[in-house]
Amino acid sequence: MVVLGVSKDTPSAQKKFQQKYALPFPLLADPTLVVHKAWGVWGEKVMYGKQVMGTVRTTVVVGADGTVEQVFSKVKVTGHVASVLEAL
Repeated sequence: MVVLGVSKDTPSAQKKFQQKYALPFPLLADPTLVVHKAWGVWGEKVMYGKQVMGTVRTTVVVGADGTVEQVFSKVKVTGHVASVLEAL
């Protein structure tokens, strides 16, 4: 199994984040939002009671053959890892 993280942050910001949280997987930079838009995870969301454009936190499980097997939309951090592991 391969785990990748994607965010709109710069590579230098991602490196700091990865080191701070000792993440054992690569983070991919998408500052121009090409991947975000292609996967449909850039859009309107509510933050602090206001409508804003941003990354809609999402987990996508992709099979070995490249097909999308499951999508977890509007992810909440608490309990999410357990949900994904259960699905796998």
